[in-house]
Amino acid sequence: MHITARADCAVRALAELAREGGAPLKADALAKAADLAPKFLEAVLADLRHGGLVCSRRGPDGGYWLARPASEISIADVIRTAEGPLASVRGERPEDVTYSGAAVPLQQVWIAVRVNLRSVLEQVSVADVANDSLPAFVTDLTADPGAWRRREPEGE
Repeated sequence: MHITARADCAVRALAELAREGGAPLKADALAKAADLAPKFLEAVLADLRHGGLVCSRRGPDGGYWLARPASEISIADVIRTAEGPLASVRGERPEDVTYSGAAVPLQQVWIAVRVNLRSVLEQVSVADVANDSLPAFVTDLTADPGAWRRREPEGE
């Protein structure tokens, strides 16, 4: 899976907003707290607002805040809002891709990849990240030293 800068920015911004506990946070303060480029963050915040994950208000008392509790926003929700489907093949959903010949079973592989992405991303909330309280299954998965090892293509 390729996690884009846009998706990463969106999750980081929402985690910072979650830490604020509902108080509006100005975009420049949010950019500084999350170490994000202000202009890029503004574009991402617009997507998050249109997607219903954040609210905003202009003016001296304005800023951005979460549209619903951080515990109710999964990382999958954030990625889908920022980027679209969690898994796609050449821009199509895996269930819409068809193959012929020896590649016919490949569709099932892509579906399985999406299922595994969902199994993690839908069970981790913005609150989990903001509060450094990841679910135990994430800790278990990352406790395996093999999880941290890079896999190089054979022959290199």
